[in-house]
Amino acid sequence: MTGKVIAVNISEKTGEMKKSIEQGLFIVEHGLEGDAHARNWHRQVSLLAQESIDKMIALGGDGLTAGNFAENITTQGIVLYELPVGTRLKIGDTLQEVTQIGKKCHSGCEISQKVGDCVMPREGIFTIVLEGGIIKPGDTIEIQE
Repeated sequence: MTGKVIAVNISEKTGEMKKSIEQGLFIVEHGLEGDAHARNWHRQVSLLAQESIDKMIALGGDGLTAGNFAENITTQGIVLYELPVGTRLKIGDTLQEVTQIGKKCHSGCEISQKVGDCVMPREGIFTIVLEGGIIKPGDTIEIQE
């Protein structure tokens, strides 16, 4: 099964929606260079599928786009939340490993307040960077066996 990168997103501060960038440098044991959430921990990179964002748009989240859920990588074509922890993903030039499915939503989430629900806590995933490199929109995502 393969998917693709729709967007690479970054923010300088935590608690903010991220903005899309042309490409990102993902660093081993760190995450996306310049991102507020990047550091040596188990949630270096966050991913959310466009299909999940589309669910929120259907619930009345007009104007929601890539990065609004604070995900670093917006994907398409893979059901991310069904991947087991430990799954390795070849994304662009990088190799990443799934470390967590979903997360506890922080109180005051902008999306939840606007739409009444937020999909990131259930359908977002987190990875660590095993091999660094560049990721850009259009790159292929391959599940490694």
